[in-house]
Amino acid sequence: MVIERKGSALHLQLNSLENRNALSTAMRDGLTEAFKLVAVDASIQRVIVSGNGPCFSAGGDLTEFGSAKDLTMAHHIRQLRMPAQYLAPHAARYSFQLHGACIGAGIELPAFAHHLTAKPDSFFQLPEVGMGLIPGAGGCVSIPRRIGRHRTNYLAITGERLSAEKALSWGLIDEIVD
Repeated sequence: MVIERKGSALHLQLNSLENRNALSTAMRDGLTEAFKLVAVDASIQRVIVSGNGPCFSAGGDLTEFGSAKDLTMAHHIRQLRMPAQYLAPHAARYSFQLHGACIGAGIELPAFAHHLTAKPDSFFQLPEVGMGLIPGAGGCVSIPRRIGRHRTNYLAITGERLSAEKALSWGLIDEIVD
């Protein structure tokens, strides 16, 4: 992740091109630390989060699934270190700039923010249910706040890709930008 402070603005850029900015353990921990900083530093008035490469984020890092020896402890650690708990209380200070694939955690975390922009090529998807999971990066809370529980359930159950245009009409994003 690339972090840059310019006056009262903090710019965070996901920068793990090898896994399409997937929410790996390292990415999760980096976001958690950055979001904690925002929570304790009132001089940071704006936080702009973007992604480098062909997409904002391909979601959870599937290469890490099943790698923990103690599944209960792994779940406990994920819950303690989930970035959403530090982002949500300060959502008014956050904006996300989305592009390309925004899958699973790649839309669940941004959906907490005050303002979401997306490029026309953006698409949004919640594929977790098809893998026997739930949207676990905060999407069970953040996405219904934006589009309601019925539309959230529809996205989660079908795993359908939502275009930028439809996401805008539903209220999942706030603006399409070139």
